[in-house]
Amino acid sequence: MADHHLAAVNITSTLAILMHTTKRSDLNFQTRSGGRLVRFIGGSVIASNLDVEELEAGPGEMRDVIKANNLLEDQSQIESGPLSTLDSGPYGTFVGIYDGHGGPETSRYVNDHLFQHLKRFTSEQQSMSVDVIRKAYQATEEGFLSLVTKQWPMKPQIAAVGSCCLVAVICGGILYIANLGDSRAVLGRLVKATGEVLAIQLSSEHNVAIESVRQEMHSLHPDDSKIVVLKHNVWRVKGLIQISRSIGDVYLKKAEFNRAPLYAKFRLREPFKRPILSSDPSISVHELQPHDQFLIFASDGLWEHLSNQEAVDIVQNHPRNGIARRLIKAALQEAAKKREMRYSDLKKIDRGVRRHFHDDITVAVVFLDANLVSRASTVKGPSVSVRGGGIHLPAKTLVPCASPMELNST
Repeated sequence: MADHHLAAVNITSTLAILMHTTKRSDLNFQTRSGGRLVRFIGGSVIASNLDVEELEAGPGEMRDVIKANNLLEDQSQIESGPLSTLDSGPYGTFVGIYDGHGGPETSRYVNDHLFQHLKRFTSEQQSMSVDVIRKAYQATEEGFLSLVTKQWPMKPQIAAVGSCCLVAVICGGILYIANLGDSRAVLGRLVKATGEVLAIQLSSEHNVAIESVRQEMHSLHPDDSKIVVLKHNVWRVKGLIQISRSIGDVYLKKAEFNRAPLYAKFRLREPFKRPILSSDPSISVHELQPHDQFLIFASDGLWEHLSNQEAVDIVQNHPRNGIARRLIKAALQEAAKKREMRYSDLKKIDRGVRRHFHDDITVAVVFLDANLVSRASTVKGPSVSVRGGGIHLPAKTLVPCASPMELNST
């Protein structure tokens, strides 16, 4: 390895919804993330394998993967290399988990634009910062609003489409975590005294099932006693949506889109004067330590069934290869148990119907190697771009297809 310490990246992932007999991709690259060795295992596996033994099989085996919804709304990406458009850098790693709802349009838009905005603002400031990330989120939100405005006359329901947005940026030994919605980032940290690896949640969530989030909504909307209501035993903003922050969901941010021809179920009786939902992300900054072992990024479908510590224990106690799939399998086993059914029976349920049993699930696991000392990210090296998302297939269709990946290694 060159003396500027290029970090080895091993990406073993299915960053897509793979229908029927699609072969899993095993890709190997070299790149850097602030001088630290970063290994990526897994990606947007979005459900379970249809055959448990195949799930346990080695790389290159044929896979059958299904999802909960007929139309996959999740997107994800891993970008490693330049974080700006400048030759001088900075360089690092970007991870994005975009859990869409109401349709795939918003999560796809975020997947196409957020990282590009981040590179533009990083170039302007010539460094990575909280301000850069916040501006990238804002530009993405504004861009999607423009898209909704253009499409509204022909496609009014796009105003009710949105996405959670979890982003991690590793640059110069610093980890930035930004979040809208209820996806989650969890760190596995080694406790040297005991040898245990503890789970540390790094992201703040914006789901009104959390009491503090309900209190925040009431404080932001003191004149609206029904800003959060309990509907069918689930807390929802205006009885409609569980999250309080997102990209998109324009019908709850701009009153001019909360009217006919939008479906009546999305329209509020009382007009609103200020946005009900926010697109301002919660951002935290963490200096990576030598005893930080790995990071787990996942949409809420995983955390609905696994605790932070359970997920960390699975990663810590099993081989790295295929670990994202193993996490998803564990979550689906718990989902089956809660319904008092067998895991094998859950896998037989048709797409679409499965949504009543579990959500689409996206997982990325990043291993951090402390053998390399963190250095300034100023030396240009190979870049990697892996993006995953869904393809539209008719119900009950099983079609061989390739994983829609994008790879740029230079």
